[in-house]
Amino acid sequence: MTRSPEPSRKRQRVNRRQQQLAEPSTSTMMTRSRSRSTAQPEVKLPPPNFTEAISTVHEPNSDADETESHADGIVLTCAMLGELESEQEVMAKLGEAFSEPCTLARSFPQADALRAVDCPVDAADVRAAYSLIFERMSSEVHDELQRLTVDAINTMNSEPCDEHDIQMNAVLILLLNPRIAEYVGEDGTAAFPELCTVIINQPLSQRTALMEYFTHSDAKPSANNVPVYAAVVGPRPIAEEQLLSSDSERESFERYVRIFQAYVTQEMTKAAQRPSRSTSTSSEPVTQKIGLHLLGGCSLLTVAQCLGLINCYNNTHKVVSYTVFYNDAVNEHIDIKEDVPRFRVPDGVSFCSYPFLLSPTTKSEIIRIESVIMMRTELQDSFFRAMFSGVTCPYLVLEVRRDSLVRDTLYQLDLKFNQDLRKQLKVRFVGEEGVDEGGVQKEFFQLIVRDVFSPKYGIFRANENSHFYWFRPLLQAHKDTLEEIRLTGQLIGLAVYNAVILDIHLPPAMYKKLLDVPVTREDLREVDPELHHGLMQLLTLSTSELEFLERTFEVEYEDTGELRTHELIPDGAQTLLTVDNRELFIDKYVDFVFNASCERQFAEFKSGFDRICGSSYVRHMRAQELELLVCGCSDLDFSALERSTIYDGGYSKSTTVIQHFWRVVGEFTDDLKRKLLFFATSSDRVPIGGLSKLHFVIAKNGGDSDRLPTSHTCFNVLLLPEYSTLEKLRERLLTAIHNSEGFGMI
Repeated sequence: MTRSPEPSRKRQRVNRRQQQLAEPSTSTMMTRSRSRSTAQPEVKLPPPNFTEAISTVHEPNSDADETESHADGIVLTCAMLGELESEQEVMAKLGEAFSEPCTLARSFPQADALRAVDCPVDAADVRAAYSLIFERMSSEVHDELQRLTVDAINTMNSEPCDEHDIQMNAVLILLLNPRIAEYVGEDGTAAFPELCTVIINQPLSQRTALMEYFTHSDAKPSANNVPVYAAVVGPRPIAEEQLLSSDSERESFERYVRIFQAYVTQEMTKAAQRPSRSTSTSSEPVTQKIGLHLLGGCSLLTVAQCLGLINCYNNTHKVVSYTVFYNDAVNEHIDIKEDVPRFRVPDGVSFCSYPFLLSPTTKSEIIRIESVIMMRTELQDSFFRAMFSGVTCPYLVLEVRRDSLVRDTLYQLDLKFNQDLRKQLKVRFVGEEGVDEGGVQKEFFQLIVRDVFSPKYGIFRANENSHFYWFRPLLQAHKDTLEEIRLTGQLIGLAVYNAVILDIHLPPAMYKKLLDVPVTREDLREVDPELHHGLMQLLTLSTSELEFLERTFEVEYEDTGELRTHELIPDGAQTLLTVDNRELFIDKYVDFVFNASCERQFAEFKSGFDRICGSSYVRHMRAQELELLVCGCSDLDFSALERSTIYDGGYSKSTTVIQHFWRVVGEFTDDLKRKLLFFATSSDRVPIGGLSKLHFVIAKNGGDSDRLPTSHTCFNVLLLPEYSTLEKLRERLLTAIHNSEGFGMI
């Protein structure tokens, strides 16, 4: 007995949809907000120039127009949609194209053979088709497209395309729909997170292919991609980020990243809006802080995971700057106090699990909250321990002499347990009356850092060109030297833990190594530009020129006044530099500078830093962000400080002496501005986010007098008498800031 062949599932769906279109009364549009009617609305015919209108949207390739139908479906193009005579035919063609992922994947083919190698989908043709539908067709077509899109996504999640390698074409086509973030299914499920689930469930090879489509679908073919350096958020000291893509590739990739970012922004903004609880009649919504756990259905979690995959690809291929992944809505509305504890709980749902979304300012706040929680815990534990084992100090107290900072600090820190280092720091200078509420410790860090980086200790040396400090090569480091290096690491960790910004000049390579990120040749360019240039010149020399150099695989360096040599490879003294091995020579030289020459020194430095910050959120930062956290921002934007300053004691921004103050400060050099910051706050560094983030207060300190301005550095308060003239204010202020070291009781 012979059994008749049954139609395929795809053909069954196509036939079923054609029957639905043939029976208008059974139309099933799927927009939740639209009221349903038993009467079928009149189908609007396209305008007489409907076919010609497509030319104003997109000029299709002639090769694409002549593409023949696939054996089991159609190959949809924008031109094909434009040639149809009615919207019924448009919906029928869309229904057939969207019936199977494989059929959709073959639609909108790239006719340019050269570009098709990088991306087989003609993204411009896809956009033109969507533009045609949304700008020139009725809501019935829009609703049908929504229903078909949701069905296609559901199909890809339940019945993946048999030809698995082309399913990413269909995903790309769906992502290009400008309304994809608005689509929901009949059960209320958002379509975009479901599409993200499709991407997440793909094997690595297919996800990589999709990322390559993101890079090339809108990019112009380029014969050579010259690496460029993208300026990241914030001015120096952050290092520029090397990118390995062309301008058009960056624009293309960023366009797709924005699709995902737009959905995250949309959901965060909606969740943050709530009706006002005030009794006023104002109906304006107010914003509230949001934790990821409060966003129901985990839809945002899925999108964040998908963005994480894209970010991971970008970390490897360096297509766009990592700052593209920062999301302003998340950083504005995140409930950090709620998210941080959840992040520390196993399987906790928190935005902290997606650090690529968070700006350096948000990350610094996360670290501050972490520190406050740990300080409070240690404070409570101290009280409990006091009940059973005697009185213990609830703070980490350092009593130091100004003329013996390093020795006193090293001795006292060596006596502390790890749990003591997690307490709030209090510093007291011997012989001074100042009480540390934040200001004393800021000056302590500035002074001790200045000491440990000075030439008298011989730990670091500054490069004459870059002015960055790096370890001195030491063949046999003395025990005392290693202890001082470990102390330096601890000091930087303590500064981060206690939210103190330091005036140090370490290269990006140091922060990379602290975060276990491999260093590269480009890091040498930051530390020693002259050496980097010389090594790169080796790549341009000919065989005869290299032979003339007679260079071997050795490097010379100075160790405690003696000239020493180090073999870069075994038997390096007998290995001549040639064209064939010069790449190896450069890599080994870079490794010597960053690793071999300072292995013991860096190990001690890192152990000191990790003793304080080894388990903190610092591990989730980038090297550039950690540099900002340690050193702050270098932008002395005093106009931003003026806008954010708070006035107290009867002063306001319109008070004459205040206007005189900002006029005088506006004439200061950068050096004087830093001295003013140091006088008022005990630190001349700018916090992450700029001077607008500094809680700066100017308070009235009596009427006109000859008294100098003073300050409460613990609270960033400048006490300013109401001087009668601008000249007197200038003279008194300059005298004060030039004599600003030391603390007393006011």
